[in-house]
Amino acid sequence: MFFAMTLLPTGLVYAQSKRDTVQKEKQIEEVVVIGYGTQKKEAVTGSVVTVKGETLREVPTVNISQALQSRSAGVEINQTSSKPGATMKIRIRGTRSLTETANDPLIVLDGIPFTGSLGDISSSDIKSIDILKDASATAIYGSRGANGVIMVTTNRGVKGQKPRFTYNSFTGFQTLFSKYPMMNADQLTKLRHDANDLIKNGDNEKYGIDTDWQKLYYKPAIMTSHDVGVSGGTESGNYNVGLSYLKQDAIVPLQNYERMAIRIGLDQQVGKNFKFGFTTNSNYVQTEGNGIASAPTLGYSPLASPYDEFGNLRRTITTSSNMDQAWVYIRQSINALGDKYVDETKAFSSYNNIYGEIKLPLDGLKYRLNVGLDFRTSNSGNYTGVGVFNINPAAISSAGRGNNQTYHWTIENLLTYDKTFGKHKINAVGLYSSEQNTYISNYMSAKNVPADFFQYYNLGQSPQADITVSPNDQYYARTGLMSYMGRAMYTYDNKYMITATLRGDGASVLAEGHKWHTYPAISLGWNVANENFMQNLKVINLFKLRYGWGQTSNQAINPYTTLGSLSVNPYNFGTAYSTGVSINTAPNPSLGWEYSKTHNAGLDFGLLNNRITGTVEYYRTHTFGILQNKSLPPTAGIPGGVLQNVGDVENKGWEASLNANIIDNPDGFSWDAGINWYANRNKILSLASGADRDINNLWFVGYNINALYDYQYIGLWQNGDPYLKILEPQDGSAVGMIKVLYTGGYKADGTPERAIGPNDMQVINTNPDWQGGFNMRFAYKGFELSTVGAFQKGGVLISSIYGSAGYLNRLTGRGNNVDVDYYTDDNPNARYPKPGGLLSGDNPKYLSTLALFDGSYLKLRTITLGYNVNKDFLNDLKLNSLRIYFTVTNPLVLFSPYHKQSGMDPEPNSTGDQNQAVSSYKNRQLIIGTNNPATRNFIMGINLSF
Repeated sequence: MFFAMTLLPTGLVYAQSKRDTVQKEKQIEEVVVIGYGTQKKEAVTGSVVTVKGETLREVPTVNISQALQSRSAGVEINQTSSKPGATMKIRIRGTRSLTETANDPLIVLDGIPFTGSLGDISSSDIKSIDILKDASATAIYGSRGANGVIMVTTNRGVKGQKPRFTYNSFTGFQTLFSKYPMMNADQLTKLRHDANDLIKNGDNEKYGIDTDWQKLYYKPAIMTSHDVGVSGGTESGNYNVGLSYLKQDAIVPLQNYERMAIRIGLDQQVGKNFKFGFTTNSNYVQTEGNGIASAPTLGYSPLASPYDEFGNLRRTITTSSNMDQAWVYIRQSINALGDKYVDETKAFSSYNNIYGEIKLPLDGLKYRLNVGLDFRTSNSGNYTGVGVFNINPAAISSAGRGNNQTYHWTIENLLTYDKTFGKHKINAVGLYSSEQNTYISNYMSAKNVPADFFQYYNLGQSPQADITVSPNDQYYARTGLMSYMGRAMYTYDNKYMITATLRGDGASVLAEGHKWHTYPAISLGWNVANENFMQNLKVINLFKLRYGWGQTSNQAINPYTTLGSLSVNPYNFGTAYSTGVSINTAPNPSLGWEYSKTHNAGLDFGLLNNRITGTVEYYRTHTFGILQNKSLPPTAGIPGGVLQNVGDVENKGWEASLNANIIDNPDGFSWDAGINWYANRNKILSLASGADRDINNLWFVGYNINALYDYQYIGLWQNGDPYLKILEPQDGSAVGMIKVLYTGGYKADGTPERAIGPNDMQVINTNPDWQGGFNMRFAYKGFELSTVGAFQKGGVLISSIYGSAGYLNRLTGRGNNVDVDYYTDDNPNARYPKPGGLLSGDNPKYLSTLALFDGSYLKLRTITLGYNVNKDFLNDLKLNSLRIYFTVTNPLVLFSPYHKQSGMDPEPNSTGDQNQAVSSYKNRQLIIGTNNPATRNFIMGINLSF
């Protein structure tokens, strides 16, 4: 605080009283969207964080989820894929449910629950995003808000405003952040020699060749965005219209993402007591090349060339003692496929909100009707021609076509009473709502497509015996939710605040007699700074204590689960083909809700005329009645088991944020900074049938939901170790191989009682110790320099390229290998084992332990240099504002053990079940795999209004 005080410009002191007044007026006007209404920020009693639209637009991105990264304490946003257009995984205050998709937060767009993703919304359309984190804030949304709520408010026009036009655009190129750290020809040759020459050169491998396959595969790619908008208003209404276009090519061949969108918003007052309006957000998205992967290229031997001695592109290469033959998978060969390959998805979405609002005769009372009508259709198609990606040039062609539609409607009836009586302020809301979601999906496939130009458009041209319409690929579901809600907020003298909420939800997906549940929540606030005894402490502008308790619940299970399910099985009956059904999962007529109870305590403060503001919070969430699939005995004949309400999970943690206007001189130099920090502790408290572990699903009582189960690496076996033959009694020497922790007992003479085995496997907590983000902005005259960063301490980073799941670290010389420091007689203190040593399958024994890294890092996500053109110059051009900027994303990584070893970005790029040669990890676990690698982007942009 004293540091900040020393930096206050002396020129600001003379107008201190005036500044106080301005700050107070600004504070009064600042409001937060809290769900079915707004509230002054200083009166909020729940845990809510606001990110303004202009803040999001400081980071030019394809998906606004990326712009939200590192902005809010307790809000973790990660990539599930680095392919263009991929959605992000958002977790608010940890993971509550064992069902992965049941942990997603609710997105509310302009007051109506949103069935799309944040990637469907252009950042130019956003006025603000408010994130509701605790149960007292989210209870108003009942079961849908169990995992937090992201409230998106879009821009509206202003009454009486002349038409205002805006144009926001950026373009730039993406480059490889870092290549995968694969060996070159000399390194692979040495590895093969050190592996006792188990692998010889194949027919297409020669010394003197050193092919950089990644250089032949990756290429810088263009990304561009254009957004045009017009807004304005009359004396009785306003409007806002926007058009946007975005395209992002990928650094891998054929991949791209293209989005075209239109947004229209209208509000109209009719007389003194009635107004209505609507918002429509519609977009068309096309994604190409999702089936293209990096894994094949990474494993190719650098001793082989894709070209023959005449310079012609080979179709296949033969390597590794002629054991491996592969189609030449590089940019040139993939781009040359033309009609022989396509993999695309085309989707159209339309999200529409309509409302009408009328003031009733009682002063402060009004009724509002909200109607949401959403539609989304998606068509996917793929075609792989004869011999494509196959070593057999006559391999038959294949194609598939899928289609799905989502129909969603919501009707909300709201009765609101808002009145101030002297020092008393009352706001009460009553709600009745109903919504329904219908989802239809189908898929069919075919082989032996007669010609490339058919691709996937006419599968009926294939022989009838080669057309497959599997019953398991056809799906229909209809779900409904009905709700009642009441909320009352009371404030006395802007000092004492209380909010009480009661909501009841009825969900169609749950069993009869268990469909309904009512959720209470209450929160209290005390604005200490407004007490008389605080008035002499001019340095403190805000000091608010708050506490909240509430219950939420989760019903995010698949429709019809309570009925059980059947599997469709084709089989032969004599010479005839038949189809039968068998029980897959058992019914559960008592399946009900998952419940979460949350306690939240917070402190909000503002100092030095709110030049320094911040929040500190502690929370604890207990989730019980966890939905878990319970296995049944094999004699039951039900392989899928039964879904039951069993188990408990706890999330607790601390959050803190601090924002400072360190130097504020509009005519000179200004400096703003912000930081947020959070630590979440996630732990499973109990599982089905009182078990303390479910190894198949990697769930362990006392550990976090994303825990791992593996041996613990402690080094490499060295010559002379007295216990080597006891702990690793395999044939052959284990010297130089991976040494893992032995957890068994010891004999009286100190020798181990047994060999290392499955009993020595450890449960490994993966969550970080703490993490957070920071931002900083410097401004001088019209220039500004800003940066956004993130940091993490501890946790486990999974990199499958170094472990056994990716087949890129086999250390035998078969295929290319990740460049690692491995054991030799001259290098006994290496981290990685001796080449050609003890194997488990195709990998060194216990190699999975070397896929785990310390997840710590500090990184700059973006650096932006901008210039706001002088107002006098703009007036001559009849412009309101003009900003030009240059942004670099992913410019710098520090303090990362993984980055230090590999040179790669330490943030995940895949889910655990993607791009793996063998199944090792779960979908919920994020890893660094052979998906698209991270990029460093260089972007030029312009923001113009007139």
